[in-house]
Amino acid sequence: MAFDMNTTRALGVGAISVATTLLFAMLTCVQAAGGENYTFMKDAAQAPQVSYYDYIIVGGGTAGCPLAATLSQRFRVLLLERGGSPYDDERIGNMTRFADTLSDTSPLSPAQRFVSEDGVINSRPRVLGGGSCINAGFYTRASDEYVRGLGWDIEATTAAYRWVEDVVAFQPELGPWQSALERGLLEAGIAPRNGFTFDHIIGTKVGGSIFDADGRRHTAADLLRYSRADGLDVLLRARVAKILFNVRGPGRRPVARGVVFHDSEGRMHRAYLSNGRGNEVILSAGAMGSPQLLMLSGVGPADHLRSFGITLVLNQSAVGQGMSDNPMNAIYVPSPSPVEVSLIQVVGITEVGSYIEGASGANWGFRSNQPRNFGMFSPQTGQLATVPPKQRTPEAIARAAEAMSQLDDTAFQGGFILEKILGPQSTGHLELRNLNPDDNPSVTFNYFDHPDDLARCVAGVSVIERVIQSEAFANFTNPSFSVGTLLNMTAGFPVNLRPRHDNDSTSLEQFCKDTVMTIWHYHGGCQVNRVVDTEYRVIGVDALRVIDGSTFNASPGTNPQATVMMLGRYMGVKIQNERLEAEGLGRRNL
Repeated sequence: MAFDMNTTRALGVGAISVATTLLFAMLTCVQAAGGENYTFMKDAAQAPQVSYYDYIIVGGGTAGCPLAATLSQRFRVLLLERGGSPYDDERIGNMTRFADTLSDTSPLSPAQRFVSEDGVINSRPRVLGGGSCINAGFYTRASDEYVRGLGWDIEATTAAYRWVEDVVAFQPELGPWQSALERGLLEAGIAPRNGFTFDHIIGTKVGGSIFDADGRRHTAADLLRYSRADGLDVLLRARVAKILFNVRGPGRRPVARGVVFHDSEGRMHRAYLSNGRGNEVILSAGAMGSPQLLMLSGVGPADHLRSFGITLVLNQSAVGQGMSDNPMNAIYVPSPSPVEVSLIQVVGITEVGSYIEGASGANWGFRSNQPRNFGMFSPQTGQLATVPPKQRTPEAIARAAEAMSQLDDTAFQGGFILEKILGPQSTGHLELRNLNPDDNPSVTFNYFDHPDDLARCVAGVSVIERVIQSEAFANFTNPSFSVGTLLNMTAGFPVNLRPRHDNDSTSLEQFCKDTVMTIWHYHGGCQVNRVVDTEYRVIGVDALRVIDGSTFNASPGTNPQATVMMLGRYMGVKIQNERLEAEGLGRRNL
């Protein structure tokens, strides 16, 4: 299929937009139902008005599930998840329907959309299993340097990773497009070739995947199979409103004693900590939810909380600070021949701190014998819709949908090569919008505010250019398309709410700023040594911890999900062993 600039303009709203579905929709692909029959899982509407537990975990996501499974081996644990079960939603269970879920903006969608103050469209999970249910499935560990920097025990983290990997991690089989990407990265100088490994190593490697050989997704929810059924209650659609504290007077530390939550019918429930030394409330609600809930409960910047009429429990100015999102920039590469459907499988880890990945198969958004579904790029409700948000009139949507439906399938052949950066070093903050815990807070990430982040993006895009021009990738590129043309095509798509500039194809710095998107690796808000100590206890408060990605100062590895799941297991084992030692029972292998 030959392309020229007229063809490019003709396809700008349609083929290029829909082909772009590949990367961004596949990056948020959802879980295939595992058919688990968890007897400990029920709707929050069935919960008693008052209950008592040794541990109350808020958030049944990537960290919360392994943490609850581990603690349930010895203690009575309550796991509160605001969303539903991944096993009950057929869209989550069916890989071909992932686009339906991502374009679903209803209150019950497993993905809750938000837009940062930077103008970048984003999503946060709202389902048991958390982000592991709506991501691209790439599985890779953090580097040893990262682990040592946080003071984690190397041997214990390795054991925790393996505990996770026994259930959720697999070696992918590369198709022709991913194999060409691997060779192209090596040809572009991202060496050595490290083959398949979970480890974070400079060079080009094949990472793990949470998709098995049959294409079925395995998530953090699957880790609940490790639970002791009598030790765990999982409540779905349980919306936690606030943490309850005992405030014992001036000079004395407040103590967490329970939580208030509402079920789907609006009824209020209270869960309290049982009498027992060491019992705790643990927040695992993620980088958006955990700092938000601390603030709603009275722990946060005093002036900000008072402006909402929130009774102050502890003036903690660092809550909501240090928010970062790893920026993603990508180039769409149309292919003259069909490509396999693939998620993130190959990664090039550069010495300068740029990570190069790819995904292919733009026809994923279509279902045979059914109307085309362009998922998050659908003109109607897509996260990255072909019609810019301010222009989404009914007439414009209808015109775009009709134009896209008339395009030939061959227009959607191709894939994306993307880059993200180490860290990042740019940081922002999170604030409350209102008192409703179901609403998204306001968050600013300040993409590329730090010059090192911008330099790494430019270096990463330069690597992508070399891969596109490599001999290894020649079968999947069209000589009629220069790299500048590809940059213009990508820059022309409304991937965010930020303005475009005429020099996007000639200035990689401007291209990075204008086309920045999320790769859903945001973190911060409850960082170690600022909000929590190195044992993840909230500083200045007793019986309260935060264990999730909100504690990170930088995103681990090239994808954080493996490390977030590992952290849940690692801290669960550590907490149990500490209590066993305190009771004189010594450590146990769990």
